[in-house]
Amino acid sequence: MGVGFEDANEFPMKCTVCGAHMHAITTDLPFKLSDGRIVILKQLPVLQCDACREYLIEDDVMERIDALLARADSTAELEVIRYAA
Repeated sequence: MGVGFEDANEFPMKCTVCGAHMHAITTDLPFKLSDGRIVILKQLPVLQCDACREYLIEDDVMERIDALLARADSTAELEVIRYAA
């Protein structure tokens, strides 16, 4: 398991793409579930590279994302869900 979101600023990770430092932020990300369905997760905690803007989603956050997407409205073309830690 990697450095936790809370510890990311204390123990900075290096980007696997460019080698620069990554820092913890919250952002909004879209997830395309099918050709006709998109879910946007708001205020999602990620680690983002200072240089190339590559981002990482930690395992525990991804587990919560999977649970949120599994409960998304299957009839909606676009749904916006707030990620609550």
